[in-house]
Amino acid sequence: MTSKYPLISDYGYIADCHTAALVSRSGCIDWCCVPRFDSGSCFGRLLDWDKGGHCSVRPQGDFASRREYSGPGLILVTTFETATGTANLTDFFSMRHGGKHDPRRDINRILECTEGEVSFVVEVAARFDYGGVKPWIRAESEQLFSVVGGDDGLLIWNNLGLAMEHRHDLAAEVTLEAGEKRHLWMQFRKPELLDEGDTDACNADDIDARLEETSKWWQDWAGEETYEGDHEDLALRSASVLKGMTNAPTGAVCAAVTTSLPETPGGSRNWDYRYSWIRDSAFTARSLAELGHQAEADGFRRFIERTAAGSADELQIMFGIGGERRLVEEELGDLEGYAGAKPVRIGNSAQSQLQLDMYGELVELARRWHDRGHSPDDDYWEFIVETVSAAARLWHKPDQGLWEMRGEPQHFVHSKVMCWAALNDGITMAADLGRRAPTSRWEKARKECYEAIRENGYDTERATYVQAFGSAELDAAILLLPSTGFIAYDDERMISTTNAIWKGLGRDGLLLRYREESDGMEGAEGAFLSCSFWLVECLAGQGRLEEAREVFGRAAGTANDLLLLSEEYDVKTEQMLGNYPQALTHLSLITAIAALRRAASKS
Repeated sequence: MTSKYPLISDYGYIADCHTAALVSRSGCIDWCCVPRFDSGSCFGRLLDWDKGGHCSVRPQGDFASRREYSGPGLILVTTFETATGTANLTDFFSMRHGGKHDPRRDINRILECTEGEVSFVVEVAARFDYGGVKPWIRAESEQLFSVVGGDDGLLIWNNLGLAMEHRHDLAAEVTLEAGEKRHLWMQFRKPELLDEGDTDACNADDIDARLEETSKWWQDWAGEETYEGDHEDLALRSASVLKGMTNAPTGAVCAAVTTSLPETPGGSRNWDYRYSWIRDSAFTARSLAELGHQAEADGFRRFIERTAAGSADELQIMFGIGGERRLVEEELGDLEGYAGAKPVRIGNSAQSQLQLDMYGELVELARRWHDRGHSPDDDYWEFIVETVSAAARLWHKPDQGLWEMRGEPQHFVHSKVMCWAALNDGITMAADLGRRAPTSRWEKARKECYEAIRENGYDTERATYVQAFGSAELDAAILLLPSTGFIAYDDERMISTTNAIWKGLGRDGLLLRYREESDGMEGAEGAFLSCSFWLVECLAGQGRLEEAREVFGRAAGTANDLLLLSEEYDVKTEQMLGNYPQALTHLSLITAIAALRRAASKS
């Protein structure tokens, strides 16, 4: 790896349910997009060290650092130890009750010396539009600066002594003694409003007050959680990670807050995950509901119905976090890419794929909502009926599957099972609610789908379900079959399938999602961490508790010191890979913990 790029695991994560930032161990914000998760970056050194821009607050000379989250939320505290003293850097986006549609969109950085004295170098090098725009900086006062370029703007207040350097940057050197505190506040502002004099800013007292307010906001949110038991720290940290990725105004959930962090070191498996996949978001809603956070599940349910214009015919596998439908993929060829991994991509052409599992995810979301005591109104029931009917009409078609294969469509077994699940849940809900629905047609399609899977999706010689009809490939997505009700965890076919996947796709205690070379893309990817947590669910459901705990420990052990998890993990280098932090990994961890708890209660 190019030495100038920190390891992915070196980054901490802060967010405000509108956007996010990644902060390195050395106090550098190397990734932040404003005003939304999927906007262009203003600090993007993560994808090009020289062009991308950053905001650094780092000690001069040699230092050691450690960090932790203060409380249950996303208030990050980095402690620096130098030869002359110790200081804390507190980073957070400010939160407030009632800020859903009127967010502050501000990054707050509080620097406090706790022992001796510590000298710092502070740099603010904003580069808008993924490093493409060097800003125009104006001094509004001694402590206040407006920073504009293109359609982006920041208002920056500080008491660190920042001054303009090289026209496009702000910099300062400051020495703090024990008990001294300094502040840096950066807020997104539209440049035309800054030009008209919209320069009202925070001061030190305001920032300290916002820290208290933000801490209380996260405490109140965490107070909704009902989980207590083993791995509580992991479950609750994962919950806050997922909450931070939820777009408050719409209810959409980001798959990750980054783009183009490579799945293969230095390779081309680089994708933009700053959008809302139906699958990942439905899983997130399920996981948060397991911990007592019902509002997030309901928010995503309403987002999907609204974004699809109330019609299943308007569904697609993913949307922008505001409900956007066109997510055109393009390559930013002028960027170096993380540690040289090209291309850097924004947008995602997978939005046009057919992935049939989405129907099952949506109907399961509705069924779980129903199981919690809610009854769909007429409009929502019509949407459910259309979704189930779409599964009945389309289940026999090939698709790109859970893993978004970019080759020819196939008859993926997981996709077929999710269509079966949509039909099964729809039939059950219609009976429970006494609602009108074409259940005879659904029952016929459910039977045909089941028989097709039984005849074409199971290899009797090897005693395992396969990835696709006519294929001999194994696929870790098959581990999700029991969660749909299609087959019991302890069914002999599922036990043998679990063993085959564990043996065939296992790498040093973790799982690949499929055989590396089977997708036709260049470069081998790492172990896919969510798959290992799915294995935990299967083993726990089969009463193999000690094996499940062993796999869980191995997968959870790939987290960094902040309990953050990536998409994939390289077992050879023991390093994180892929976009980060990854929603699918964190939500799969939560469901694995729930599975371990259920299994333990039965043992």
